[in-house]
Amino acid sequence: MFYAIISEDVPNSLEKRKLSRPAHLERLQSLKQSGRLLVAGPHPAIDSNDPGEHGFTGSLVIAEFDSLADAQNWADCDPYIEAGVYRKVTVKPFKAVLP
Repeated sequence: MFYAIISEDVPNSLEKRKLSRPAHLERLQSLKQSGRLLVAGPHPAIDSNDPGEHGFTGSLVIAEFDSLADAQNWADCDPYIEAGVYRKVTVKPFKAVLP
């Protein structure tokens, strides 16, 4: 089943994001390579694909896991958590309907 991992950043998280981004992306690549990643990306802080110094307000990952507990465990190990980027992470089941 798919699960949505919805993360909210602490204020002014851009520098923390930059430092831990390679490790964060490595985990996402692993999900992609195993065919389990539906979509992943950050939420720009402004209405732009390149928010520059404004940074991001959070992230969304939708991926397939065996259970809600497995999805939560994966989310809990995100390098952005250890780096202090995220202030809140919500994991919940996701039902893909369209397209």
